[in-house]
Amino acid sequence: MARRSDLHARIHAAVRRIPRGRVATYGQIAELARIGPHPRVVGYALHALTDASDVPWHRVVNAAGRVSLRSSPGADSLQRVLLQREGVRFDVRGRIDLARFRWKPRGAPPRPAKPARRLGRRRTF
Repeated sequence: MARRSDLHARIHAAVRRIPRGRVATYGQIAELARIGPHPRVVGYALHALTDASDVPWHRVVNAAGRVSLRSSPGADSLQRVLLQREGVRFDVRGRIDLARFRWKPRGAPPRPAKPARRLGRRRTF
């Protein structure tokens, strides 16, 4: 991987592209920043932002469409309020409908479908 400052700059640039009223997942930002399958690195980069930052960190949510818990008290509530002000809606379980609100950047490769889970017992030979 690249140096931390380079990674953070690429992550911040990707997050700045998310338009108002849309969200992206940590994994989606990792893909767009070309850092591979490392969504936690996105979380670390956003956690390191200062309060004066212009990066719209609140537009990044987890893969389940939920606001991730923060170490700072009240930060998760703030994220929800900021998203609601932009028109993002939450269901009764606190999730965002990613089919409706996920940002779909132009020119980005389509997201691969998740493989179907196999049901039943695994055979061992």
